Amino acid sequence: MTETPLNEENGNHMNAKRILLGTAVVAMGALALSGCSGGGSGDSNQDGKVSMTFWHNSTTGDGKKYWDDTVAAFEKANPDVTIKVQAIQNEEMDGKLQTSLNSNEGPDIFMARGGGKLADIVEAGQVMDISSGLSDATASAVGGSLSAFEIDGKNYGVPLSILPSGLFYSSDLFEAAGITANPTTIDELVDANAKLSASGVAPIAVGAKDAWPAAHWYYNFALRACSKDVLDDAAKSRSFDDPCWLTAGENLQDFLDTDPFNEGFLTTSAQQGAGSSAGLVANHKAAMELMGAWDPGVIASLTPDTKPLADLAWFPFPEVSGGDGEPGAMMGGVDGYSCWVNAPKECVDFLNFIVEKENQEAYATAFQTLPASQEAQSVVTDPALTNILEAYNKAPYVELWLDTLYGQNIGNALNVAVVDMFAGKGSAQDIVDAVNDAAAKS
Repeated sequence: MTETPLNEENGNHMNAKRILLGTAVVAMGALALSGCSGGGSGDSNQDGKVSMTFWHNSTTGDGKKYWDDTVAAFEKANPDVTIKVQAIQNEEMDGKLQTSLNSNEGPDIFMARGGGKLADIVEAGQVMDISSGLSDATASAVGGSLSAFEIDGKNYGVPLSILPSGLFYSSDLFEAAGITANPTTIDELVDANAKLSASGVAPIAVGAKDAWPAAHWYYNFALRACSKDVLDDAAKSRSFDDPCWLTAGENLQDFLDTDPFNEGFLTTSAQQGAGSSAGLVANHKAAMELMGAWDPGVIASLTPDTKPLADLAWFPFPEVSGGDGEPGAMMGGVDGYSCWVNAPKECVDFLNFIVEKENQEAYATAFQTLPASQEAQSVVTDPALTNILEAYNKAPYVELWLDTLYGQNIGNALNVAVVDMFAGKGSAQDIVDAVNDAAAKS
């Protein structure tokens, strides 16, 4: 995740211009929701006691401990409130959450990532408009990143971390392979991969079993092939017929043909265990992984001593010649939390609480990531993350993960079609067709 302590200039760059498009491009006619209190899975008893449910995706280690400690601190400050915490494995979160929301029994507090996924549940009337409940302190601390949870001028969540992506790598393995400079183009990355293979390690680890890590390769090729306008307009038009979408797939296929990934990548998971893609990097079995800024924390949890990987470094996704994307553009996301539409009003109090400076500093430390609060970013010192922030601040724009930007149905179809290409069962045209077919049904 993050990097060096932010100076004032860097902090001022954390504005709406760069904070991930999210809902700014997904004007989806949201339903007018009332800010409900009480009812649902959150119970308000006659004696004034309130019970809420809270779902997060940190099932082990410092992340899980952070949430347990933070919930305990909130309950201590609010003795009439009890929060029942449930840690859900990341790959299971979206499906379980959607099932719960559709059954009108949603958790009161749940993870959200903005974009089309959030817009879909707003339109379905499953998430609370918290605009009037957000404190001035919250709005000031998170600045432009708050826009990732804004739809039609209303706010439906708070951000906790900003997560631009790129390639995390072992500088020791690069040195051993004779790689003296970070690749800046795809051709240079292919050359580096050949040197790494010759040195006896897998060049790049990818957890294609979980689909989205493989799909992120297509996202980034699309970022280079397509203009910002094309990417943004597709969120509204739900049309993917611009030639750049096909070009992105063709460029990805050319890259796949160079055999860049670890053996058995189709059955490799992303973040669970030493054999996952993050685990392969953590144990120097693979040199690189394309991932978001949460990766240093995941990798650290999978090293032999469960400490940060000492030689971990980062570089941005390489440029691809001939595309319409602006050089330096980045792909990324925002992680945050929302309230179920029928959650007690205390849910919004909890969201304000977790954005407070002390809690955001603890969050950044526990997860080794970039906190959304500009006030808390000085605690970030990981060298890989400082490089990310430098690139982030220079980026002309940052696009939201495409499966998030375009909503769950289109996103799922996109991810599955990309994995089919990775498996040798699909083409660039198949990706375009699958996404257009899903869009027509949305």
